[in-house]
Amino acid sequence: MKKNLLRCCCLCLFFLGWQGDLLAQNKFEDEIIRFEKADSLNMPAAKQILLVGSSTLRLWRTYQKDLEGFPVFNRGFGGSQMSDVNYFFERLVAKYKPSLIMVYEGDNDLNAGKSPEAVLEDMKLFVAKVKAFAPKTNIAFISVKPSISRIELLEKQKQFNKLLADYCAATKRLAYLNVFDNFLLPTGEIMPDIFISDNLHLNEKGYAIWTASIRAFLKEHWRK
Repeated sequence: MKKNLLRCCCLCLFFLGWQGDLLAQNKFEDEIIRFEKADSLNMPAAKQILLVGSSTLRLWRTYQKDLEGFPVFNRGFGGSQMSDVNYFFERLVAKYKPSLIMVYEGDNDLNAGKSPEAVLEDMKLFVAKVKAFAPKTNIAFISVKPSISRIELLEKQKQFNKLLADYCAATKRLAYLNVFDNFLLPTGEIMPDIFISDNLHLNEKGYAIWTASIRAFLKEHWRK
């Protein structure tokens, strides 16, 4: 009797967890469909630079002007985590056949309570997926940026960025782009005037710093 009750409880917990994951993924379905509709009108050519990740990319509305001279297109979707990119991989990444993928994730992941190690495992799964469909594709992981609204996560963000940097350094065709330090004052404090009112997302000044970091990286690393 007790064993049956325990088995039922475990099944219920599994179902609820699975259902929660499914609901979490489905909340992005409309955005993925929006990308697919855009692709049906103008499919990005192969061998371009794909930006994929969370709202820092989605809200970068001037990215084409800011990255003029580089063949780049943006598939950022707000609130996403690395696990969401993995879930939608075929519809969001593989079909484009990019030469370089620039990824910004980890910010929301850590805020959701995931450990730096767990987020890194999601990054590794993404790399494995890329290598399976296009082993010569290069990947650049952009470090988690600091923000005033998530200042309690600062040490956790530093820990994750260090893990990610070490992983990229030890893995072929991976690069680590450090934007974290560029948003800090000489005192080590976060710049107070680089965010919109939520103290999380970047304002014009914040995106100017972000753009300078990415342009410098592409000038050094991008090869057609």
